[in-house]
Amino acid sequence: MMTLTEKAAYIKGLIEGMDLDQDKKETKIINALVDIIDDLALSVEDAEDEIAVIQDSFDDVEERLDAVDADLADLEDYVYDDCEGCEGCGDYDFEDDDDDLYEIECPDCGNVFYFDESALDDDEPLTCPECGYVIDEIEIEDDEDEDED
Repeated sequence: MMTLTEKAAYIKGLIEGMDLDQDKKETKIINALVDIIDDLALSVEDAEDEIAVIQDSFDDVEERLDAVDADLADLEDYVYDDCEGCEGCGDYDFEDDDDDLYEIECPDCGNVFYFDESALDDDEPLTCPECGYVIDEIEIEDDEDEDED
């Protein structure tokens, strides 16, 4: 099967082989039409090449996206399906946990993170997971004290 550029070249060869009188108006029109067909065939070929490059890039992006999606699924399974509150349902309820979570803002970088009382029992100081700043003073307010204010 011939490509468009091959077909255009074939038609051009047929016209040249007919040994038409180049001074006639009809011959000039035929030659102009053959030139247009040749230009269009080349444009279509260029567009097809560009589409092939774009398709290859799209395929690469799709493969990478699939890999990221698989990694995210693994991470979600690790984070949500391995909870203590239930058996793999992915619906962990922090309110039912025996340990209370406390929110703290790092005085150095402003990062907000959470910790429980077991972090205070360790011999290790509490450090900001973002910048590594060691937090010396921790003041824990009870919810009951806040309600009385």
